[in-house]
Amino acid sequence: MPRTIPLRNWLNRHLSPQFPDQAFPLAPASADASFRRYFRVTLPDGGTRIVMDAPPAHEDCRPFLKVAALFREAGVHVPEVYAEDLDQGFLLLSDLGTTTYLEALNDHTASRLYADANAALINIQRASRPGVLPEYDHALLSRELNLFPDWYLNRHLGLTLDNKQDATLRAIFDKLLTNNLAQPQVFVHRDYHSRNLMVIEDESRANPGIIDFQDAVYGPMTYDLASLYRDAYISWDEQQELDFVIRYWEKARAVSLPVPADFHDFYRDYEWMGAQRQLKVLGIFARLCHRDGKDGYLKDMPLVMAYLRRTCERYLDLRPLARLLDQLENRQVQTGLTF
Repeated sequence: MPRTIPLRNWLNRHLSPQFPDQAFPLAPASADASFRRYFRVTLPDGGTRIVMDAPPAHEDCRPFLKVAALFREAGVHVPEVYAEDLDQGFLLLSDLGTTTYLEALNDHTASRLYADANAALINIQRASRPGVLPEYDHALLSRELNLFPDWYLNRHLGLTLDNKQDATLRAIFDKLLTNNLAQPQVFVHRDYHSRNLMVIEDESRANPGIIDFQDAVYGPMTYDLASLYRDAYISWDEQQELDFVIRYWEKARAVSLPVPADFHDFYRDYEWMGAQRQLKVLGIFARLCHRDGKDGYLKDMPLVMAYLRRTCERYLDLRPLARLLDQLENRQVQTGLTF
């Protein structure tokens, strides 16, 4: 790759004073849906570092650095930054290990790991203040929703909505956005899920290690929770999910975060926020496939759609979207309900 040579030269300049006349093997560290690449560097003393390669034409390292500082001040575990070159798009970071939550979660570990994830999320939210991060406002939430018709329906399924169908979809978008924007505002990681949380076994360091936070914003309180428990890559039966969400809600109330006093109201906000994210994710996965040639995300679409359908069937105001999905997928409607 053309950038690998300047990356190695930059890395050598930073590491050679400590390890003169030594080689620094590089190996891919993780996959990413963006233009960023990550490499694990093995040091002569057996230690490791992570190098981020973020081509400046496509990526900007400054949001990563800003959010890392904010989250570190909030008391959560993010990578340390040892060196940076914003002109070339290189960062040298501490290594948070190789075990993601996705790899570690099971019936025996879930309670402990999710308790840690809830605690870290609450720390981030308690540190929130306006005017620091970009706002997750109507315009941005709307652009995300439009990924669904533009990429999932039109490009992936090859469908064009008629006027009535488009009006139905837009009416649902308006209802979702009204709910989302009425929620309390906090710092939002924006991708707080099992692939971006690392298992930290060292008791001297906080679990989880948190990565991929460079797109953080200031927005609806339930967004990261919906990312965590309506995860595109792993699912739980709803009784277990309820337990995880209730545990978050109880701890959030205990530290006076502005969650609704009635859990029913909070869970509705959580589900409606989740619906916005699920519509966005279906569009993003379709775009990754058809624009970027990354078709590995297609296998995760059915779970995301299942979350969306569950929510739409539960709430009367959202059922027109469930019926629209039935039409588009040529499914026979069995409920007998009309709207």
